[in-house]
Amino acid sequence: MRILPSAAFLAAGIAVGAALSPLPDSLRQALAAAGLVRPPAAGEGRDPDHSDPQDRPAVAGQAHDAHGHEPGEVHAEEDAIRMRPDQVAAQDIVTRTVAGGTLARHLLVPGTITPDTDRIARVPARVVGTVAEMRKRLGDAVQANEIVAILDSREVADAKSEYLTALVQAELQKINFERQQKLLASRTASEAAFETARATYLENQLRVDLARQKLSALGLDAAEVAAAQRRDEATPNQSSLRRYPLRAPFAGRIVERRVDVGTAVGKEGDPADLYTVADLSTVWIELSVPTLDLAQVREGARVTVTPGRTGETERRAEGRVIFVSPFLNADTRSARVIVALPNPDLAWRPGTFVTAEVEIAQDKVPVRIPKAAVQTIAGRSVVFVRSPDGFEKRPVTLGRSDDEAYEVTAGLEPGAEIAVGNSFLLKAELGKADADHDH
Repeated sequence: MRILPSAAFLAAGIAVGAALSPLPDSLRQALAAAGLVRPPAAGEGRDPDHSDPQDRPAVAGQAHDAHGHEPGEVHAEEDAIRMRPDQVAAQDIVTRTVAGGTLARHLLVPGTITPDTDRIARVPARVVGTVAEMRKRLGDAVQANEIVAILDSREVADAKSEYLTALVQAELQKINFERQQKLLASRTASEAAFETARATYLENQLRVDLARQKLSALGLDAAEVAAAQRRDEATPNQSSLRRYPLRAPFAGRIVERRVDVGTAVGKEGDPADLYTVADLSTVWIELSVPTLDLAQVREGARVTVTPGRTGETERRAEGRVIFVSPFLNADTRSARVIVALPNPDLAWRPGTFVTAEVEIAQDKVPVRIPKAAVQTIAGRSVVFVRSPDGFEKRPVTLGRSDDEAYEVTAGLEPGAEIAVGNSFLLKAELGKADADHDH
């Protein structure tokens, strides 16, 4: 048996081991320098599990871009976020062009809802009589000039009778006058008889006019009275001579009912009104504004109203200041301010306490952006400006503000397009990028 030298023996052992398991590149190169093994050929000795990523074949369905991102993936680099238009639309990111605008400053004061005094009225008993019908109940809606009650009145019967009698007499005297006029023309009647007939006719015409004015004072229409009389002649058992209708002054609701059927009205000590009608489609808000703030409140100023109770702040409405009292309350040292508030759905009820934001100033600013467009990153205010590839982060300096918007004093110019809706999603994408860089 031939015994190999120790160095040769070692090289043979290494060669066998290398055949079974490839040597690391550093060890193989050291052995090659000592002449124990041959140098590695190009590409030889690489660990297939640790090969260069550039040499690996692309897996089917996993194509990458120049940055190693898959198609359709939203990703952020530095201060930019790459997004295609369809991805922007899919995430409901709303953009808007930056422009100048107005910032409104407000004064917060409490108030109480009251009925509009111009739209509340009573239905009075204008004659002495007895309530025969009550056609409306409490809370019922009424139309303008709609009959709401009927009175039985002797006073009304007398006024109607006087007018109807004068009307009949005037008709007879007119016939006699025209007859005397024809006779005078034919010289078969004296001029004295003609003048007498003419005077009687004119006198009766005057009586008709006076009776018509009396009906008008009672709120009755002479033509309707005459028409009702003709209907009564056809149905003698249903006389309307004593009936007196009461009508609603305008459209609204019955908010108060004061009498019942059979109640005597019109005399001293009797109820003066039958109903109270209110149109609540517009209500008033009475505000008490302190003296120090009074000089800032102007008639015509916009007012935003919210319920005074917690839990109802989502309901809002807008009105206008219509009156600022020139007098101060001696006890509270505040002035009465009236706000007109539209109330089409009748949701604002008189007597309710509310909070009013009275607009006291309007400041023009060259750059105005919605508050929803501003995000805070690393303690700085930023917005996201639209770019051809997506969005880029832009630090801004904010100035004055109101309830809805900020003034931008530096970092943004009019004409730029910024994200104003769901901009927090863009902030989240930048946060992911920062986290990836940290690892």
